[in-house]
This record gives sequence, C-alpha cells and structure tokens, in this order.
Amino acid sequence: MGQHTDHFPVLGIQEFSENRIQGCHLLFNELHGERSIDEPHKHDFFIINLFEHGKGSHTIDFTEYEVGHFQIHLVFPDQVHQWVIEKETVGYQLMISRDWFESFLPSLRFSASYYQNHPVIHLSAEAFESFRYEFKAIQKEVNEEPVFWELVQKRSELIGLLVSKSVEVAFKDFEMYHSNPVISKFLHLIDEHFKTERSVSFYAGKLNISANYLNIVCRKNLNTSASSLIQDRILLEAKRLLKVSDMSVKDIVYDLGFYDHASFSKFFKVHTGMTPSQFKE
Repeated sequence: MGQHTDHFPVLGIQEFSENRIQGCHLLFNELHGERSIDEPHKHDFFIINLFEHGKGSHTIDFTEYEVGHFQIHLVFPDQVHQWVIEKETVGYQLMISRDWFESFLPSLRFSASYYQNHPVIHLSAEAFESFRYEFKAIQKEVNEEPVFWELVQKRSELIGLLVSKSVEVAFKDFEMYHSNPVISKFLHLIDEHFKTERSVSFYAGKLNISANYLNIVCRKNLNTSASSLIQDRILLEAKRLLKVSDMSVKDIVYDLGFYDHASFSKFFKVHTGMTPSQFKE
C-alpha cells in the first residue's frame, strides 16, 4: 500500500508522542471534552477509539458516523478521517504503530476491508467494561519506566480479539466475509492493483477462477458486481486525493490511470453527482 500514500499529509505516530520518541509502538490518549479535526488527513498507524459517553460526528473515508455512548471506532492506516466531538465526550484512544499493526491484524480475525465497512461498533455495557479494563491496563503499563512493551503488545492483541467478538454480536454479515475467502482475497488484490488493473478477468485470473464465477460470488455475498467493487476503490482513492493531497486534478487523472481529464470527470460525476473540482472545494 505504500505507493498510494505519497501525495497526502500522512501523520506518523511520532508526531503525536510528547517527546517524539523513536521506537514508540503505541500511544494511549484520554478523549475528554470537545476537539475537532477540521481538515481531513490520514495516518500511517491504526487507531482504536473507545467512547464511554459520546456526542459528535466522526467522518471516516467520507462516510459520517455519529459518536455515541459505548462505541468503538476503528481508523485504519491510510484512511482519511476528521471529527467534531462535543464537550460531554469521555473516551480513550490507542494509536498503534504501523509495524505493530501488522502483527496486531491477525487478532481481528476478519479481513481489514470488513472493518473498514463497519468502522463503528456498538457495545453492550458489559462489553464496554471489558474494553475499558484493557485500555486502563495499557495506560498503566505505558506510564511505567521502562515500558514492558511485550506485555502492552499482548494486551493490544487481546483488544483486537474483543473487537472481533463484538463484531460477531453487532453485525450478522461477518459470516459471509469469514466463510468466503474469495471475497477478502479479491478486496486485497483490488487494493494492490486498482491503479493499473480495471478488468474483472485480471483479478479472476489471480484468484484462479473465472470472471463469471467471481461476479457470482460478489453478487451473492455483497449484493454488488465485481466491477463495482473495483470502481468503488478507484472512487475512494480519487476522493482521498482530491480532498487531502496537494495534487492537481491533472496529476490525479494520471495517477489513477485514466485516459484523460474528460474520462475521469465523467467517471467521478456519474458516481458522486459532482465534478472533481466541485468535490475538491
């Protein structure tokens, strides 16, 4: 994914640690009172927000979610986000570095794309207490000198497993992602190749299945066509680049592999109802 990130203000975890320590794997923050991120930006680390009392809105990859009580909000590396949180908010936040995120991912159990489609998870009071206990234990650990990082890492993986457990309770479609490996592999391949490969047959070839079968799987499980999923990913990147990068529309057209400005504008307007320039404003 690294090649997609060069045009954005991408914030590293060091920029959030008070003494900018190198080798910082995880940061714990308390979320109290109002705060806002007015300009959308992206991070190269993973964020887990746990809200005890929440009021406000959190926009992740251009979809707005309401901030409420007893919620988990996930923001993945490379996702664009911004929020406005009101003063009665009480919550906790973990920022997990890129290298730790790679080892943390297996504890999430489902593909990252699943959580990117469901970044906000509502918790029961009991589940919330389990999360808060682990967050507080991590807070205590990272304040010790020296930090016992291995223990912090294991606790963060435990939080990943708690997220998986909560997802199974909150969403019924997780079984489809879990039981059909073709979907998660296809979404992963799209992430890797969407700038250069638009054809369903290319991805089907990589998966050793026919284009027709790939379409059937997508329609059956996600209620959409394989080509729509490819187009969705191109559109998401176009939105990210228009909103968060300093690239010109001309450079974005080239970067995303469109033939010319007109074909990009037409594609963008069909999907959003706006021209690229209107969206950029």
